[in-house]
Amino acid sequence: MSSCRRLGGGLVQAGGSLRLSCTASGFPRGFSFSSYSMGWFRQAPGKEREFVAAVIWSGTRSSTGDSVKGRFSISRDNAKGTVFLQMNNLKPEDTAVYYCAADRNPYYETPFSPTYWGQGTLVTVSS
Repeated sequence: MSSCRRLGGGLVQAGGSLRLSCTASGFPRGFSFSSYSMGWFRQAPGKEREFVAAVIWSGTRSSTGDSVKGRFSISRDNAKGTVFLQMNNLKPEDTAVYYCAADRNPYYETPFSPTYWGQGTLVTVSS
């Protein structure tokens, strides 16, 4: 995945919502967006990268990390080659750089293990 165009990062107040999107391109020859599981990770300053959410190729099964469960959801639009992360009830501790990622396994296994990474986008949640 040579590029991942990100939309939706920025500054939001605690309790607010934000939607990230990632349009991926540049997959190896013979592969397409719909053949990959897609996911989101995040990394806060001074912390390790953390799994946020993942979705299988069809969009019919997904999972979220414990710290965002019930607040964040992931979805995808294969026709547009885009994966989304809907973030609700944001908290200051959600402040991080968010990365989209692709797993060559269309039915990812836990833990989600990306094959390709996109560039990050900063989300800042103010208290």
